[in-house]
Amino acid sequence: MFNRILGVLKLDSKTFEEIEHDSSATSQAAIIVAVIAVLGALGSGFSATIGGGAFFSSFISSLIWGFAGWFVWSVATYFVGTMLFKGQATLEEMLRVIGFAYAPQFLNIIPCVGWVIGGLWSLAAGFIAVRQGLDLDNTKAFFTIVIGFIIFVIGNILIGTLVSGVTSLFG
Repeated sequence: MFNRILGVLKLDSKTFEEIEHDSSATSQAAIIVAVIAVLGALGSGFSATIGGGAFFSSFISSLIWGFAGWFVWSVATYFVGTMLFKGQATLEEMLRVIGFAYAPQFLNIIPCVGWVIGGLWSLAAGFIAVRQGLDLDNTKAFFTIVIGFIIFVIGNILIGTLVSGVTSLFG
């Protein structure tokens, strides 16, 4: 798993091909997403507290979105890539490659700039993941990412709104 993470950080397309075709890598992808989700949720909760907000609602919202976002991004890119651009993949393959593409987000633990660097790096890894996972050319992979990202942002807003509403009901 460690060597695969290094390959992802190097943006090595062969690593993404290996991940795509190894069905045992789905649990490894889930572990990566879980670690990133917990780190992100802690950071979000502490940031909310510093800003005068509620730790719990921010933590829960970020934690839920960490996993839901992985699923939404994977499903969105799978459907956009296969239906619009005739890519070839299974949903499980997309879950694997997208999950590993989350790895650079470990940089989110660096105050102020970590989330920018980790986010951009993860986006680059996501591009390669989508391109290799769906067997698309660069143009089709780019448009799959753009459309998938729009769906991802809408999902993030909906989850945040839902969790905020539920937590405000319970005080």
